Amino acid sequence: MALRRFLGFSDVELMRADAKPCSRLMRQTAGIFSFGGALGFWILCRLHYGPRITVPKSLRWAICGAISVGSTSALLVRLFSPECEPQNIAAYDKIKQ
Repeated sequence: MALRRFLGFSDVELMRADAKPCSRLMRQTAGIFSFGGALGFWILCRLHYGPRITVPKSLRWAICGAISVGSTSALLVRLFSPECEPQNIAAYDKIKQ
């Protein structure tokens, strides 16, 4: 699914063995950006509603921000990271059974 080969950025070689696997890189990136997205959308909600804000409304905005920013960042990592090229996933990502 990586777009690097399609866009001509891939050298089609295996990455170093000590690099992070794609699944862990996506999970860590999504976790970090989820927190930032929740904080950012909560601030936008406070700016948008001002004194009319309620707790459920601000929590809804924060949850939507966490989900949207976290999933978008994980998708971008999956599409453009060299660790997520097919040959690296086949070689280094372990499938749990």
